[in-house]
Amino acid sequence: MSAHADTHEHDDHGHHHHKETFVTKYIFSQDHKMIAKQYLITGTIMGVIGVLMSLMFRMQIAWPEEPNVMFEALLGKWAPDGVMDADIYLALVTIHGTIMVFFVLTAGLSGTFSNLLIPLQIGARDMASGFLNMVSYWLFFLSSVFMILSLFVEAGPAAAGWTIYPPLSALPLAQSGSGAGMTLWLVSMAIFIASSLLGSLNYIVTVINLRTKGMSMTRLPLTIWAFFITAVIGVVSFPVLLSAALLLIMDRSFGTSFFLSDIFIQGEVLHYQGGSPVLFEHLFWFLGHPEVYIVLLPALGITSEVIATNSRKPIFGYRAMVASILAIAFLSTIVWGHHMFISGMNPFLGSVFTFTTLLIAIPSAVKAFNYITTLWKGNLQLNPAMLFSIGLVSTFITGGLTGIILGDSALDINVHDTYFVVAHFHLVMGISALYGMFAGIYHWFPKMFKRMMNKNLGYIHFWVTAVCAYGVFFPMHFIGMAGLPRRYYTNSNFPLFDDTADANVIITMFALVGGVFQLVFLWNFFYSIFYGKKTVQNPWRSNTLEWTAPIKHIHGNWEGEIPHVYRWAYDYSKPGHEEDFVPQNVPLKDGEEELQH
Repeated sequence: MSAHADTHEHDDHGHHHHKETFVTKYIFSQDHKMIAKQYLITGTIMGVIGVLMSLMFRMQIAWPEEPNVMFEALLGKWAPDGVMDADIYLALVTIHGTIMVFFVLTAGLSGTFSNLLIPLQIGARDMASGFLNMVSYWLFFLSSVFMILSLFVEAGPAAAGWTIYPPLSALPLAQSGSGAGMTLWLVSMAIFIASSLLGSLNYIVTVINLRTKGMSMTRLPLTIWAFFITAVIGVVSFPVLLSAALLLIMDRSFGTSFFLSDIFIQGEVLHYQGGSPVLFEHLFWFLGHPEVYIVLLPALGITSEVIATNSRKPIFGYRAMVASILAIAFLSTIVWGHHMFISGMNPFLGSVFTFTTLLIAIPSAVKAFNYITTLWKGNLQLNPAMLFSIGLVSTFITGGLTGIILGDSALDINVHDTYFVVAHFHLVMGISALYGMFAGIYHWFPKMFKRMMNKNLGYIHFWVTAVCAYGVFFPMHFIGMAGLPRRYYTNSNFPLFDDTADANVIITMFALVGGVFQLVFLWNFFYSIFYGKKTVQNPWRSNTLEWTAPIKHIHGNWEGEIPHVYRWAYDYSKPGHEEDFVPQNVPLKDGEEELQH
């Protein structure tokens, strides 16, 4: 181990002799801390685009066929006289879903915090491969560029829903959004998957091989467990989506029919036969359901850290939390069929997927109860990071409860493809993961940028966001139970749904207010990078190793020797110590027992 550390020392001195230029420091950086910032800022920009799209289609649903100056300005030919075209509505829904799920909540969340925290919290100089790390970011950046470019294709961006089911995605003739825009979508996703796999492999190798002396797996903070298992799920499931995308490209461009069978267009029989669109659904959801946990687990890991730190007490049930992360990872790969209960699946197979889906509620509930028990009788410091973490526990529970309904085949058939589904997954995955991301940004901002964010603006951001998030997604459950289908660009043709029109207006008003108030966060974030109050080394009085590193960023994280670890990450308010926190690098006193966790 010491020889291992010495080679690190030697490497580190090598780094200081190279004079870093602007390009090597800020653009093609191999330092994990800089790459984390690149992921965060790219993810934030993509997030702004994704949220703008959602506000546009929400306005279309609330006030269908009413001219809107904003539509005319932003959509051009797709909004003649300010009225949104039906084709572009579906394209906006498609690209919004793709950007938020993959580019913001997968790359933005995992890419930022895995990069920032894995080396710092396990006591490593950097990632296992700085070069691969840099390549993985630039592939992500390239895929983002392709996704944005697809918005400017003449025939319009991809428009088959974010799940890109065939035949809309497989037949370039199917609709305007099935042409070049769809091809760009597939190219972008192929590059994105390559980026994700390189990143994930790097995280796994780093956690397994580069832990500092004394950092056993059972002393790892729960954040690292979450990032580590997320990377494992990514390596297992992303290649399946890549295969689906490649087969789809072949169907589109090379005349194969993996996903196409007997199809008629305007009375003309196309020559496809033998393929199955349901095969694509299987391949897509084999990634698509683990993807929910690729998005959620990092947010839950961040929440574990923030709640323990700001409750000033040890996390409740550490080993149960680790076991639940492992159980979620395993079960997430055998539940994908619940997305396909109405695809004509064999009812027996449906009952198997119902069972595994309801089973995954158990480890999820373990996490929720453990968070609540950690908060119970804690000395709570209600800063913005803590509020967002508590908000995550709330949305995780409310969103998770409706998952039990959707996971049961007999109940799911009634509400499938309605706004009930939209409400469920936005709460449990979208809002929960975003809250985790915000909690992480407020908590580790001082580590990333050496300054503090404004606390009062953080409070405004949290309360408006929390009220608006429930204001948007809570009513959706009811219009979903009333049967209102998702992805329809207007419901005015169906007298059956006239009663839901007012609810849609209320939802849109909440969405607009919530969307606008994200500007408070953006202002706070970018202003604080340059003018925020300077931070002290350990502003939250936290135990994990990243707060032992100097405030000034150096390549290699620590000057001199890497700290050794003597205890787990959650020794808060431990009897026999003067302070209410004991960092991991403080040796045990005589007679002091390491907590059984």
